[in-house]
Amino acid sequence: MSATETAIASAEAHSAHNYHPLPVVVATADGAWMTDVEGRRYLDMLAGYSALNFGHGNRRLIDAAKAQLERVTLTSRAFHHDRFADFCTQLAELCGMESVLPMNTGAEAVETAVKTARKWGYRVKGVPDGMAKIIVAANNFHGRTTTIISFSTDQEAREDFGPYTPGFEIVPYGDLTALREAMTENTVAVLMEPIQGEAGVLVPPPGYLPGVRALTHERNVLFIADEIQSGLGRTGRTFACEHEGVVPDMYVLGKALGGGVVPVSAVVSSQDVLGVFRPGEHGSTFGGNPLACAVALEVIAMLRTGEFQQRATELGEHLHQELRLLVGGGAVEEVRGRGLWAGVDIAPSHGTGREISEKLMDRGVLVKDTHGSTIRIAPPLVISKEDLDWGLEQLRAVLRG
Repeated sequence: MSATETAIASAEAHSAHNYHPLPVVVATADGAWMTDVEGRRYLDMLAGYSALNFGHGNRRLIDAAKAQLERVTLTSRAFHHDRFADFCTQLAELCGMESVLPMNTGAEAVETAVKTARKWGYRVKGVPDGMAKIIVAANNFHGRTTTIISFSTDQEAREDFGPYTPGFEIVPYGDLTALREAMTENTVAVLMEPIQGEAGVLVPPPGYLPGVRALTHERNVLFIADEIQSGLGRTGRTFACEHEGVVPDMYVLGKALGGGVVPVSAVVSSQDVLGVFRPGEHGSTFGGNPLACAVALEVIAMLRTGEFQQRATELGEHLHQELRLLVGGGAVEEVRGRGLWAGVDIAPSHGTGREISEKLMDRGVLVKDTHGSTIRIAPPLVISKEDLDWGLEQLRAVLRG
């Protein structure tokens, strides 16, 4: 067997099959490129679902991590450490908010947001104990914990994992009338992705997010924006909500916040909202650890330059212009997205999303399918225009058959 086949066989034999990865085994990576165990190079057009917005092995981030590794990596929150205050202060400033609650993974941050909203509902809004409701959108993806899959409409994520956690109501994404009708006096929050990533990079209709903001203000309900995939430069703005001038009550962040180096996530809000917590009510051993804070501080510094948002804007316009040319030729049914982020619906006559992804892999481009017929394109924001064009040419070649 080849080195690739050997590695895959070993993984299949000794790991749970909770993923169905493409048959490539990455050994090294740099910038927008990855190299497998046999020396073949691949253009990364997925960027770890936005975790690698700044590319593989970004020197600023690696240097920040190395410097911190020599000092202290973990204290737990039992003690203060000298990177924590700067991290919280600078992330709050980046978000235009006041308070930060750091965690590790995106799902942890969503769970934290859910707990925050419920406690705020009971302590501040005055909702009767045990009656808090959170409204979410159909086709959402916020993670795969037992609470989160309880409000998922993806049967693959839900099946055989019940009983499910109550307290959530699902409404159609993009439908303000349905959202308004779902609200009651016991509604404490609306939790939504400003662009639905896993669903196929679905952008809501113009005016929807401002409508959600206005409605939540009117009804004294928290608007929680899950910007784990859409945030931190991916769409051409620091946050996708900015495209419609919307500021939520709470940001849920992750993925790119750790620079592709360490898991870092956070809930960012006002002191009035996050101030509902008292010591012992929520926590995480690794949340806000020194290594995570050091890397995230460098991420924040990089975002403040505006360079990556500008690259996502300019290259994103080019990406979508080229992708739109594929619609109507029989191979591509629809293209959606914003910035360096696109969902491409493949016509059934040309294969499934998985089949197209495998054919692209054979030509040296790595993407990932979702929901059967869609491929997602989300390269690192450091990709060059020449490499982006080369990747798009491989897609055109695959679609030509």
